[in-house]
Amino acid sequence: MKISIKVHARSKRESVTELPDGSYKVEVKAPPVDGAANEAICALLAQHFGVHKRDVSVVTGATNNKKVVEVVK
Repeated sequence: MKISIKVHARSKRESVTELPDGSYKVEVKAPPVDGAANEAICALLAQHFGVHKRDVSVVTGATNNKKVVEVVK
């Protein structure tokens, strides 16, 4: 399944919040440098959806705060 997310990097907490339009707001502590935030996003979403980290990947928006992520269940 593909989901749209809006990322807030360098946050004080880590959380996944579903928004009314069906997209998600993801807050991670990692900085958006050298893909650290993308790795943290994948790990957090994997934990949220109960899948392995390898089953979550960023499809589009690797360098943007709005991304499309694919979660394989």
